Amino acid sequence: MTAVGIVAEYNPFHLGHAWHIAQTRRLLEEDRPVVCVMSGHWVQGADCAVTDKWTRAGLALEGGADLVLELPTPWAMASAEAFARGAVSILAATGVVDTLSFGSECGSADELRQAAEALDAPDFPARLRAALGKGLSFPAARQEAANCSCLSTPNNNLGVEYLRALRHLSASMEVVTVPRRGAEHNSSRTVEGFASATQIRRLLRSGQQEEAALLVRPNALDRMGAISSLSHIERAILAKLRTMDASDWAALPDSGAAEGLPERLVRAARQALSLDEFYSLAKTKRYTHARLRRLALSAFLGLTTDRPALPPYVRVLGLNGRGQALLKEMKRLCSLPILTKPAQARALTGPARQLFEAEVRYTDLYGLCFPIPRPCGLEWTSSPVIIK
Repeated sequence: MTAVGIVAEYNPFHLGHAWHIAQTRRLLEEDRPVVCVMSGHWVQGADCAVTDKWTRAGLALEGGADLVLELPTPWAMASAEAFARGAVSILAATGVVDTLSFGSECGSADELRQAAEALDAPDFPARLRAALGKGLSFPAARQEAANCSCLSTPNNNLGVEYLRALRHLSASMEVVTVPRRGAEHNSSRTVEGFASATQIRRLLRSGQQEEAALLVRPNALDRMGAISSLSHIERAILAKLRTMDASDWAALPDSGAAEGLPERLVRAARQALSLDEFYSLAKTKRYTHARLRRLALSAFLGLTTDRPALPPYVRVLGLNGRGQALLKEMKRLCSLPILTKPAQARALTGPARQLFEAEVRYTDLYGLCFPIPRPCGLEWTSSPVIIK
């Protein structure tokens, strides 16, 4: 049995995500199983997921997925390149995924492949330095250095990184890209009945549940329950940032130590009275808000550069009947340990065990992001969602 792989955050799972899964099956002209690699409780935009990963996995299964696997926090919280490489490595390790599907603004795998080749060209680093030397922001400099207009939009960018990851990992998968429909990424508009996940999160966190309910699958909000927000832990994050010196900042992923960023972050943390003020004080053309948000949240969670190069295990968050059949085949073919229940993590050793224990801590901290804090230990007591 071969399957299609999709990488997502599903934060939350909405109508556009369901449409992507349905369109993937239509383009392939067959009803193949869909394996999703999904971010856990902390996501790439340096935010807490609106609801827990098991609930989100269940909603994805109801929306068309068959098997949901977790992208561990160190990769879920990383830059686009590391995010893509971690996720694609999990799909490749399963032994059952032979096609990767992702959304894009351009809808052309060939155009994205050309951009991937440009970024991997030997002369790209020199071209990038030259563009940065003009005073361009990093995203603009990257686009100019690659001479690829498709890099100006976020879904295209992620698609390019998926293609680069496939090449770097020597993973033999076919590629399908589905043109993004409706509202653009981070938009506050609703187009053709589709809204961005960003807009849905804004509605949920501002108490506009009725408006949000129109943009997700029926009864999804009832399943989601209380909505999380970083506002509940903002002072805890600031407290952590105020205690850090330059060497602490330098130990974080993507810290910019060689560029002198840690010293700037120390000064900003000691002046800021809010996270928004911290970002404003630290930001330059070179250091984007997204990068600074990831650094601040990485500091709070205790993420460091001391992590495996790639995820060392495959963890199941949810599955249906077809997913169970696929999992049976995975157990024969997968190149990594598969965790289907928390107790199996006790058999892990070395970096894999260390990563799981770190994930336990990340989930314990996630529990503080709700109006009523959640208890510690949920990683050890929560089993995968099973939908018959």
